[in-house]
Amino acid sequence: MKTSRTFKMLFWQVIAKKKGTNAPIYARVTVNGKRAEISLDRSFSISLWDSKMSRAVGRSIEARELNYFLDNVKVEIAASHESLLKEGKYVTAQAVKARYLGTDNQDATLVDIIKYHEEKMQGTLEQGTLKNYGTTEKYLLSFLSKKLRTTNIYLKQLNYSFIVDFESFLNKKEHRLSKQSLTNNGIMKHLERLNKLMNLAVKLEWLEKNPFINFSLKFEKFDRPYLTSNELRRFEEVVLKRYSHQKARDLFIFACYTGLSYIDVKNLTRSNLVYGMDGKQWLSLYREKSKQPVKLPLLAKAVVILAKYDNKQDISDRLLPMYSNQKVNKYVKEIAAILGIRKNLSYHVARHTFATTVTLSNGVPIETVSKLLGHKKLSTTQIYARVVEDKLSNDMANLENKLGEVERNAS
Repeated sequence: MKTSRTFKMLFWQVIAKKKGTNAPIYARVTVNGKRAEISLDRSFSISLWDSKMSRAVGRSIEARELNYFLDNVKVEIAASHESLLKEGKYVTAQAVKARYLGTDNQDATLVDIIKYHEEKMQGTLEQGTLKNYGTTEKYLLSFLSKKLRTTNIYLKQLNYSFIVDFESFLNKKEHRLSKQSLTNNGIMKHLERLNKLMNLAVKLEWLEKNPFINFSLKFEKFDRPYLTSNELRRFEEVVLKRYSHQKARDLFIFACYTGLSYIDVKNLTRSNLVYGMDGKQWLSLYREKSKQPVKLPLLAKAVVILAKYDNKQDISDRLLPMYSNQKVNKYVKEIAAILGIRKNLSYHVARHTFATTVTLSNGVPIETVSKLLGHKKLSTTQIYARVVEDKLSNDMANLENKLGEVERNAS
């Protein structure tokens, strides 16, 4: 049986949260030196509280009722600690707190954690992300129904075998939910979401350990499409007859020189257009996806596009007149066909082009590019980072010159 070396409990007033002459009462549970605090939803007079005895002073009805309440809480918390020990659980202060509050949910199921995540993440995650979790849920329910012949399963029943069997299930064509088959990375994304749900269950102490602990997600690396400098120039210079193509081209090129995603460009208003310390135009915004702040000095070609559509906006005050993302992607593909560019282009390719061709290939440090793209982690930017052949050739030529100069000086 797993036991704890120390278990302590005390009641105290949080003076920092006082209201008038009263302050709230908290219970503090300590197990092996680690604490957890529990709000008891009770307040009491600061002057009538004995901090050493952790009790109310006096014989008033309020004092006696509070002390009686605290005695009961003490018994219940101690019982929670004892029940965890009897069950052979790994006892922590947080585990005792969860058991006392009834949030440890010993009989929690897979559906329970899915629904909990869905409810708690509303308004926090983007709708697209929530939709992806919804698709993963459909695959999980289909797996439970077709392979396990059930509609639900206890979290404590999930193990390594469950994950391997679910991966195998996702690989079968007959189990797909749409006409499009799942790629390896698509399968890994479903498993990644399940892994996040399991991590949440562990944090809630609904699950003792994550069944993914010995499972490795195997994502396949692939080249993200982008326009080379030559293709970008052709995209800019081609004479287009249709206005829809001209407008879509402008929107695409604007993203190539700003690195902004479709939704971020769509949300741009005049309030996002500011002047920097250099006296030039900048964009100041928060990325819709990551909520990260972005301060972006505008390159000349982006400024030209903004000027082209100035004073042509409706009352929404948006900086650029946007088509839907689907239409922009359609028109961009048509322009690529006109130019004979055999790449699967979309609006997001412009973001890759900014990261690769416009910035990194021209010597902009990856740390700067990461800030311009609004990434939380540098590792995210490294996915975009690639060394194009021209840059590689130039760098090696410069190295050759330096090595030759060193040899000449030595002789």
